[in-house]
Amino acid sequence: MGCHQTQSPLQRDGERDGAGLFVWHLKNTGIRQVPCQFVHLCRAANNRLITFQYFNFLKRMYVTQYNKDLSQRAKPKSDSVASPFRELQQLDQEKKVIHKISPISPAHQPLSETSSRNELREVASAAETEDSVTPVRAESKEDRQWKEMKLRLDDLPGILARLSKIKLTALVVSTTSAGFAMAPVPFDLTCFLLASLGTGLASCAANSINQFFEVPFDSNMNRTKNRPLVRGQISPLLAVCFAASCGVPGIALLTLGVNPLTGALGAFNIFLYTCCYTPMKRMSIANTWVGAVVGAIPPVMGWTAATGSLDAGALLLGGILYSWQFPHFNALSWGLREDYSRGGYCMMSVTHPGLCRRVALRHCLALIGLSTAAPVLDVTTWTFPVISLPLNLYISYLAFRFYRDADRSSSRKLFFCSLWHLPMLLLVMFTCKKSFLEKEDKGDLLGGNHGRAVEIGLP
Repeated sequence: MGCHQTQSPLQRDGERDGAGLFVWHLKNTGIRQVPCQFVHLCRAANNRLITFQYFNFLKRMYVTQYNKDLSQRAKPKSDSVASPFRELQQLDQEKKVIHKISPISPAHQPLSETSSRNELREVASAAETEDSVTPVRAESKEDRQWKEMKLRLDDLPGILARLSKIKLTALVVSTTSAGFAMAPVPFDLTCFLLASLGTGLASCAANSINQFFEVPFDSNMNRTKNRPLVRGQISPLLAVCFAASCGVPGIALLTLGVNPLTGALGAFNIFLYTCCYTPMKRMSIANTWVGAVVGAIPPVMGWTAATGSLDAGALLLGGILYSWQFPHFNALSWGLREDYSRGGYCMMSVTHPGLCRRVALRHCLALIGLSTAAPVLDVTTWTFPVISLPLNLYISYLAFRFYRDADRSSSRKLFFCSLWHLPMLLLVMFTCKKSFLEKEDKGDLLGGNHGRAVEIGLP
């Protein structure tokens, strides 16, 4: 047709030369703009046409090669709840997956095979990464869920022992036994066992009720956050039932098996500890003096269990236990000031630190006077104040260092000294005790002299 024109061979050769120049121009501009390895890949494809697909392949090779270090340093955002061990384990697994990236394949391979292999590698690496991360995320989700704690019968004795503060209960029973042994009467084994068992049960009941009331406050303290009720190992109903099952038989044993006076002292001590001392711990520093009275009653109960009456010897034993508790507890509370303030307790060591140290020193010196009063009240011989003087002077010296230095080291030394000071003092007191026969002979002698005096006075 008129508009259709045929091209001559010269025109066709000119177009081919123009296309070749265009390709040559693209290659030269590409060589100046890309790094060395990209130039090497371009030079390897001499006889290939520069197509869109080939540019995509070159771009993938370049990104994979030069972003390899960046990909290895990349770390996904870790879960804040997961433990550090699991974070390290997850990071190691991800590094292993990243290290599996194979080096760049040569450019002379066919385009279809190279692209297909890269796609398969990417899919395989993504699948391995998902498989390695999925179990860790599943475990972290399971850890974040609430789990019901099941009570096993094998764990029940240990839980109840911690609920009743078994170590404190043992100390209470030992002081009760010391009071029974110091009484100036013949030793009655049955009465001694009943008094010890009843006092121990009453102490378990008081400690259990105390923990029942202080659950929200104990959870804020490092010292008490692992108690059974705080951790939910037992229910509050079970704790109250355990306290009732200890308190009622304990008071019944003391009242019916020993004597009513000892039973009344045991019931009063439970009331004083649970209804007075426990709430006062968050109200006033006077709780320390009330708690000292609670600790002073058990040796009095031991004395009344043996004699059936409140004598001067019972009050002396109670006074020794009363004074001993101040250096013991004040030194202990000094190292726990942060815990007590976090729990909301009003303690001398927190609110009145100077008074805390002074009171500890005063009562250490009071122990010297109480030990001297023992032979005056005809409880021990005069060897007791002499032998006990080094013990009392040493604890007084530590109390003076605690008063002067006011640091954790001096308070810790005073506390640990108080742990062995009390049993040593009671042991020395028992060895220096006046025997029942000596008192009986002395009473008979006084009675005989009184009879002679009456005889002489008669006409």
